[in-house]
Amino acid sequence: MSRPRRRGWAAWSGRVRERRERWREAHPGAATALSVGVDVLCAALVIGALVMPNTVVELGPAKFVRLPSEGIIAAAVALALPRRPRIVLAAVFGVVLGALTLLNALDMGFKQYLGRSFNAILDWSLLGDAESYLEDTLGRTATLAVSVGAVVLVLLIFVLLALATIRLSSLLARHPGRATRGTLIAGVVWITCSSFGVQLAGGVPLAADSTATTLEIKARQVKDTLHDEAEFRKVAKVDAFGNTPPDQLLTSLRGKDVVFTFIESYGRSAIEDPIEAPGVDSTLAVRTQALAKAGFHAKSGWLTSATYGGSSWLGHSTTMSGLWVSNQQRYRTVMASNHLSITKAFQKTGDFDTVGVMPGIQKGWPEQSYYGLDKVYNAFQLGYKGPKFSWSTMPDQYALQQFQDRVHSKKPADGKSRMSFVILTSSHQPWAPIPKMVPWDQLGDGSIFDAIQKAGNKASDVIADTTKSRQEYGKSVQYSVTALTEWLERYGNDNTVLVFLGDHQPIARVSGNHASRDVPISIVAKDPKVLDAIDSWNWTDGLRPAHNAPVWKMSAFRDKFLTAYGSTPHPKTN
Repeated sequence: MSRPRRRGWAAWSGRVRERRERWREAHPGAATALSVGVDVLCAALVIGALVMPNTVVELGPAKFVRLPSEGIIAAAVALALPRRPRIVLAAVFGVVLGALTLLNALDMGFKQYLGRSFNAILDWSLLGDAESYLEDTLGRTATLAVSVGAVVLVLLIFVLLALATIRLSSLLARHPGRATRGTLIAGVVWITCSSFGVQLAGGVPLAADSTATTLEIKARQVKDTLHDEAEFRKVAKVDAFGNTPPDQLLTSLRGKDVVFTFIESYGRSAIEDPIEAPGVDSTLAVRTQALAKAGFHAKSGWLTSATYGGSSWLGHSTTMSGLWVSNQQRYRTVMASNHLSITKAFQKTGDFDTVGVMPGIQKGWPEQSYYGLDKVYNAFQLGYKGPKFSWSTMPDQYALQQFQDRVHSKKPADGKSRMSFVILTSSHQPWAPIPKMVPWDQLGDGSIFDAIQKAGNKASDVIADTTKSRQEYGKSVQYSVTALTEWLERYGNDNTVLVFLGDHQPIARVSGNHASRDVPISIVAKDPKVLDAIDSWNWTDGLRPAHNAPVWKMSAFRDKFLTAYGSTPHPKTN
């Protein structure tokens, strides 16, 4: 069976060659022009891949007219090899270029959204989350089209670069004299430009070695990631409060109704960016006054988040664990450990029921055990019948009302107090459509939000517009802060203690390419003793932290909080 197939293929390819040769003989000028055009295109593809930057802000014409050292070396090697090894090496070189192009593109996306480069060991799992986000934002059909298009594009990059490098190597072999002279001249020019620091417009070096640099950086990143995993396991075993007896934990919060709340993407830029801040600052001022009339007072400061633009769970776990959980491997390590979280400390006392309200959770959540939550309500357990708002499964106001109805309004059994862990989602990108506040007694099953969702902006109209994204982001934070503080004003009591903060800054397109990772944090209570306990922290009075208010790493909060509220350190070292 195999021989006829080979003969059939050989016959077909022979006929193709014959037709091609006849066309060339009939149209010599067009054939020459086409051949030269293809050669130029192949050279442009290869050089473009060799000098491609890995950040969006660096994209520009000057970056693509540089002289890559790797291309000169590859040309010299190709000239020295016989035909078969040359073709094999050229194909391998093209595939490697394809892989580096893909990594550079991923770096662009990750830096634009998460403020860091792509980690080739840890971050592949996040692509699934990205697909889910697109589906929630743009719909199933559009997401499928984007996914298929991305796969096709990646395959095309690999195939075209491999074919381009093979063709260029063959071109060099057909003209060895001119190719050798050209390679030598290019090498001399590169060395000269590198030695004298010759630059193009914008300070871009003419002599480029970005491919070699990228390979070096990625290799070092792999090594550092593996080393970090081993070292972090050791760090996670050390815990200043790991052996603290239950009766020495959180003694000054016994009898309190403590609520920890994260507001999605609530970052410093919401308070200080010239486009976003006016509305948010006004909301914070109004809500501070409203809470004061209800007897509540607040102090606020800044925490530097372990994540940026996304991966909210890293911010949650860093705050609660007191460990710097900056990547997925560290997160898995912490979740599998018995390192004491703030929420688990409440459970460990034996005096608190612990409950989580997680409207963003739509599947199994084994992290419940690490956080020490006796009960967790996910997106499907809150009775919501209204529309989704892009990624957010339900408006924050509705989630808070359900928290009130199902949890906060009910007294715990056995005379216990309660600690609640609430994650709000309405300020999650793409910030379209955004919910609006409705009368609390009209929330019902959430159907009231149908008209609001339909009248709101479309995600596709906002997601690609930087100015609109910044404006709508600010509005979403105003909504979330208003919903949370109105809930406190309406349902809080003398024993309620609310701790709320952001998990991370919004994406770089909204917060800026050089924005800090700071997020606001506030503690609100009626009992003056609660705020007196943190007087030494020098936080700002009210819900808006001053620009120069103290800034701590997010991982520092756990120990400071436990200590301020009566916990005695008893270290565990292994």
